[in-house]
Amino acid sequence: MKDLNMLKVERWKLRFENYEKAFLKLSRIVKRDNLDELELMALIQAFEFTFELAWKTLKDYLTENGFSTKSPKETLRQAIQSEYIEFGQIWMDAIEKRNESSHAYDDTILINTTNFIINEFYKASEEFYKDFKLKIGLNALWVD
Repeated sequence: MKDLNMLKVERWKLRFENYEKAFLKLSRIVKRDNLDELELMALIQAFEFTFELAWKTLKDYLTENGFSTKSPKETLRQAIQSEYIEFGQIWMDAIEKRNESSHAYDDTILINTTNFIINEFYKASEEFYKDFKLKIGLNALWVD
């Protein structure tokens, strides 16, 4: 039977595999030109999945490294403080945008959220992807 530490390592790596899938989908949408309304909604959904999987991967990674966090804010603060992620303010802003995105039927929120995703969050999530691929010891599937 595997010891508890091995299970924790596997958990964050498994969670990261799901993050990778979400990030690659987000990447495909972000790179499209002239998104229509349905594509903008898909972009927001991909952002929500990517964000959720990122903070949960971080939570598991922090747990493996001796930290105890519960909420997305607490997890992100600790990851920023421990220098496990870059673009700390963007990650903190992503919490607010994720909460606002449930109101994507409001055109102003839709536009603000999609601009945030394309112009800010995507870069932060790309760096997270590359950094954690290195932590696992694998090359990124996605390249500029």
